[in-house]
Order: sequence, then structure tokens, then C-alpha cells
Amino acid sequence: MTGSSVTPLRYIDAGVDVEAADATVLQFAAIAKRTMRPEVLSGVGPFAGLFHVPEGYGDPVLVASADGVGTKLLIATALDRYDTIGADLVNHCVNDILTTGAHPLFFLDYLATADLSQEHRVDVVAGIGKACAEQNVALLGGETADMPDLYRSGDFDLAGFIIGVVDRHNVIDGSRLAASNVLVAFPSGGLQTNGYSLVREIWSLGKGRGASHDREVLDTSYGELDGTLGDALLAVHQSFLSPLEPYLGEINGIAHITGGGIPGNLSRLFTGPTEHLGAKINPESWETPAIFNLIRRTGSVEEAEMFRAFNMGVGIIVALDAERAQVLLEEQPQAWQIGEIFERSSDTEPVLGLPT
Repeated sequence: MTGSSVTPLRYIDAGVDVEAADATVLQFAAIAKRTMRPEVLSGVGPFAGLFHVPEGYGDPVLVASADGVGTKLLIATALDRYDTIGADLVNHCVNDILTTGAHPLFFLDYLATADLSQEHRVDVVAGIGKACAEQNVALLGGETADMPDLYRSGDFDLAGFIIGVVDRHNVIDGSRLAASNVLVAFPSGGLQTNGYSLVREIWSLGKGRGASHDREVLDTSYGELDGTLGDALLAVHQSFLSPLEPYLGEINGIAHITGGGIPGNLSRLFTGPTEHLGAKINPESWETPAIFNLIRRTGSVEEAEMFRAFNMGVGIIVALDAERAQVLLEEQPQAWQIGEIFERSSDTEPVLGLPT
């Protein structure tokens, strides 16, 4: 309308700063460049990434997985620490495809937010890039979505997508599991990426009591933790690719201990042709880390519920023939025998020995 004094709206007025986002993407591209592999045919920038299937696989099978970090993001936000949450995401995804015997090839991330600062976005992606580079995984691309009104100020979500490869005859699908196989466990080093909603309920974190309350709770030191609660809760979800890689051809089954704990994840091995098998776990074979004892005591959580919600210090469990298990145990001092596979009847639970 002629003579109108209405100020024209811009995208930035709606909460989306395209110029700032474009500048940040250039930093993402630099991070991704440090993770490149020879098979990458296109870097960050095009609409899609290209990756050539590596040589050396007679009958290659591509393995895919997607996951997130859950409400561990709220702990990172409360502590204003964004540099490790990306490693949690990558390592979780690497472990998930490792259960099939696959080697990771490339990774893509999805970061959605309302107004997370450009600096913190770079911190998140830098953590992703660091974990990718350490494991020879190409950070092939990703998406950063600005969605004001869908997310509250300061909130963000993070998801990862990974592709790996394994020769078809080397796929670990549980079909080689047998009664008398030995179960070997590796320590988790912390909560990994599960159980945080229960933890936040116990300490009223992210429950509307304010940033100062959350920070005070997380900065509280406990002698049994040798540090603060926040440090223990942000312990990075470890990758088990390196310690398990030399044994993949000998492993009959792998369970990544994530949501559902040991009973929920180990039971996933016993389906289809192996539904007649089960696992006997010896809970006295390891000492539960202090963080889980603190959670149980503070929240008055029953022991059975602890084992359903948390990994209780067990990061991953593998099944091997007894002879090969002994070799692994001798060569990997951090691992221990946690149980064995047994022949079960139809009315027997797939995982025995844990609190119920």
C-alpha cells in the first residue's frame, strides 16, 4: 500500500538467522574434512553425500542404525558443556552396528534447536567429528534445523545416523550361539546414554526449579564419585569397537547394554532359531560403580528397577566359545566373565540371575 510505514519482516525476525547459520556450516565442513576417508566422493555442501563401498568385501552387507542421546542433553545444557555430547552420539551408534560385526563407514547428524548459539553448535559437531576421526568414520554430512516455537529457548535435540559394512558370511546374528558359550562383559564407565529421565526425576533436574538449582545439584561433590554429580553423569558413552575388533570373527553374539539394561538387551539375542537359549548372569562378578549406588540410595529405587533402567556398569556383553573367551579375557584385562549361555525351557525367562 502506498505510503505504508510497516517495517518489512525478515526471516531473522521469526528467529532464524540464515547468515549466521551459513557461517557455522563452514565450520562444520572444516570439522568433517578431518574425518574424510578415501571412499568419500563428496564433502559437506551438496544436497547428499556420496560414499563408495570399500574394496576387500566379497559379499558386502550394509548395516544402518539411528539413535539419539536422550535427556542427557539437559544435563549438558545445565552445565553449559557441549563438547562431549557429540561423542556420546557417535559411540552409541558405532556400538549398535558393532553388534552385527560391522565396521563403521560414515555418519550423519541432525541437530534441531530454537536458538542454541552458533558457538555451542560448533562445540556439539566438534565432539561428533572428534569421535568420528578417532574411529575412521567419515562425517559425511548432516542437518541443522532452526525451529523456533517448536523448541523452547536453549533447548536442542540431537540424532545420529550411521552406516557400516560387514561381509555376509561374517555377520553376527546370534545363529552361532550355543549352550555353554561364555558371556564376557566390558565396563560402561557410566550411564552411557540411558536412564537420565529417572535421574532427573530423583534430583528434580530440568523440572522447572530453575537453572541455579540444577547447576547447584550437578556441581555437588561426592566422595564416592571422586568428583561432582555432573561429571559422573556426563561421562562419555564409550565405543567398544577398538577392544572387540580383533575378535569379531570369533564372537557368536553381542548385546549393547542401553535402554532396558542387561535383561532388556541381552534377551534380544534369543529370538528365532535361538529362542531355546538363555543367559545366566552372575551379578557378583563385578562391582557396581558408585554412581549407580548413589542413584539407588538417593531415589530409593528398588534393585530390580535399577537393573531395568541402567546398565549398572556393564557396557557391552559378548558370547564366545569357552576357549576363545579365555583368550579374550587374558588379552583384555578390563573385561570379565559375567555369565554363560544355557538351554532353557519354554517357560523359563531368557535372562536369569538378576534381581526381579
